Amino acid sequence: MKPGDIVLIRFPQADLQTGKLRPALIIAAAPGPYADLLIALISSRTYQPIPELDEIIDPADADYPATGLKARSVIRITRLVSVGTAVITARLGHITPERLQSVKHRLITWLQQT
Repeated sequence: MKPGDIVLIRFPQADLQTGKLRPALIIAAAPGPYADLLIALISSRTYQPIPELDEIIDPADADYPATGLKARSVIRITRLVSVGTAVITARLGHITPERLQSVKHRLITWLQQT
């Protein structure tokens, strides 16, 4: 698994209770001896994206077929979690390096503003 991959995991809910099986984007791998990954939730609930922060993946996008997603989706950049690779159920697909850079840029910009 590497940054840019879209994977399937049981994403924890905001209250840390066990969540549903959902797609997530690997944003980065942690340095060091641990196989931890920084991931962002991907949701098909695209009606309330945060402008300039969340990233929409639309079926009309050129890279959509490679994602493995089944519907228009949003990468929720504020819904992050660090997980070990053992919790990944499957690899669905990937996004382009350009889209990954866009996601990272949005995340960095948000963190610098807080």
